[in-house]
Amino acid sequence: MSCFQVRTDLALEARESIKESEDGIRGVRVEETYDEKNEIRVTKVIIETKNGAKAMGKPMGKYVTLEAPGMVEQEEDYHQEISSELARQLKDIIPDIQKEQSILIVGLGNRDVTADALGPNVADNLFITRHVVKEYGKAAYNKSQMHMVSSIVPGVMAKTGMESAEIIKGVVEQTKPDVVIVIDALAARSTKRLNRTVQITNTGIHPGSGVGNHRDALTKESLKVPVIAIGVPTVVDAATIVNDALADKAPANLTELNNMYVTSKDVDYQVKQISHIICDAINEALEL
Repeated sequence: MSCFQVRTDLALEARESIKESEDGIRGVRVEETYDEKNEIRVTKVIIETKNGAKAMGKPMGKYVTLEAPGMVEQEEDYHQEISSELARQLKDIIPDIQKEQSILIVGLGNRDVTADALGPNVADNLFITRHVVKEYGKAAYNKSQMHMVSSIVPGVMAKTGMESAEIIKGVVEQTKPDVVIVIDALAARSTKRLNRTVQITNTGIHPGSGVGNHRDALTKESLKVPVIAIGVPTVVDAATIVNDALADKAPANLTELNNMYVTSKDVDYQVKQISHIICDAINEALEL
């Protein structure tokens, strides 16, 4: 069978695909907790060295993966538990979260492509405060301390003629946020993680890398401010599904499927629901 590249944006899956020794992968630390009552598993993959980064194919930094099988179920109380856990993880990874900051939230993706609409959907429902605080002060919200939160949905190159990174860099230069939070749809290796997994990382993001559509990176190095990325896998590479299903009997022309991606049939409902979970988590995490 011809070799093909398994595409995934999840550090957890990258680690799972590596044949590790009994001592684990050098330079990579893994911490895992499981909330049995709420069926929420949190796995932290911390890449501490350049050798670890090379082995994983990911930049050095912290990757937090929250897996909740019931994320797409119609259960409001359960969704609140997920949002609260996400908020706790965000507070842990956003630098100086207890100190007043200007925070720019970026919703990456294409509104017209359902599986890629997560970022814009999250941005639509955020609690935005920057304009009010700048005009009337914190007293407008009856608070003595609060973050100034702004957001932008830069769209896609096919519509704007510009890289998302170019637009975001311009906004960062003008508004000078202390932290940038980027939300985007991701690609996974496993269908069981579709719309049931959230990854948070402090390494920024390379938009489109999971589906082979590489765009300019959004990182601390490129934007000159810390970049926190939040992503949910909404698609899986079709070649991966065929390979897993047929194992060693997979056809030799498997690489022809590398430009095809699969998502769930009710992805429109699921993306909308997950966007509300993430939005609630961000709003809770940024509450001082």
